[in-house]
Amino acid sequence: MNIDRFKDINSFLNELEERKIFYRLSKTRPESIMVEVAVPGQRWEIEFMENGEIEIEKFICDGSYYDVTELKALFKDFSD
Repeated sequence: MNIDRFKDINSFLNELEERKIFYRLSKTRPESIMVEVAVPGQRWEIEFMENGEIEIEKFICDGSYYDVTELKALFKDFSD
């Protein structure tokens, strides 16, 4: 990993911690490191790519809530 990219990621993580924003690290692709950020009503996936690019995907809650019956849909639609 390029030292500058490491510094960028580390600096970003330090700022999240300073601002008390919850995050966790994960790896879903071989060419990136993902920072998952959770804030009220939103979840962000920020991927620091090997080539220096940063990809951000935001999942924003529309205020809808579901009852326990929605779990059946989860298993029906997404199980192998």
